[in-house]
Amino acid sequence: MTAKRPPYATVLMYLALAGYLIFLGFPLLWLLSASFKSTRELNSLAVNLIPQQWDFGNYIAALERQNLITAAGNSVLVSIVTMIVAVLLSMPMAYALARLKGRLRAAGTVWILVSQVFPTILIIIPLFLVLRSLQLNDTLFGLILVYVTFTMPFTLWMLQGYVAAIPPELEEAAEMDGAGRFTILRTVILPLLVPGLVATAMFTFVSAWNEFFLALVLIQSPELYTLPIALRSFLGAEGQTQLGPLAAGAILATIPSLIIFGILQKKLTGGMLAGAVKG
Repeated sequence: MTAKRPPYATVLMYLALAGYLIFLGFPLLWLLSASFKSTRELNSLAVNLIPQQWDFGNYIAALERQNLITAAGNSVLVSIVTMIVAVLLSMPMAYALARLKGRLRAAGTVWILVSQVFPTILIIIPLFLVLRSLQLNDTLFGLILVYVTFTMPFTLWMLQGYVAAIPPELEEAAEMDGAGRFTILRTVILPLLVPGLVATAMFTFVSAWNEFFLALVLIQSPELYTLPIALRSFLGAEGQTQLGPLAAGAILATIPSLIIFGILQKKLTGGMLAGAVKG
């Protein structure tokens, strides 16, 4: 018989949770507040969360002067395609990495770890030259190809952890029932892997959505800019920053990722036991 939790423990738990949520959400609240402040208020030394005078012109300036709509469309396209391709390519490799034994698995693990600690700055020039020789520089397709390459190691590492957590006994039981390998993967492994696929897809999408350095080097045409590159254009001459429009553009840039997260997070808890029990 477990001891009953005292009432003050529950209150403290919720207070701690509320404090943690405020800590995480405060930068976003401050950014939202800054997007409605005038230039004079932003440049003053006054520290206040609620704007003294609400200025909606920052959002108009962000949308009209910096062409964020086109950049948002480019970011959505690049991020979604990168997410789909990286997850689809990582699924069979993650299963092999989690289930197979031997030197090949060890070599794959070493490759993943090395790729995560290798500095991107060391290969950016050879990467640019290779893409230029293939006539893929300054194209969204080339950028997607690079993003898939750079996100796949961690995507593969995440998925193989989820596959390894699925008991092999489920596959053995399906084999005893006469199911083939493809049937086992489709009816047993895949339903149990749905939460892992969703979590991995969200990570891949956010990584491609927020990436700045590779897009800055590989994309030169303004009509192909992604959102991080478009937001950079709010930096004026001599380091002068248009703080209001920049904050408004940053708020607008978070909306698509929040929508994608809201769509995918509902599936995180689904499929945990689907396919594990047969009637």
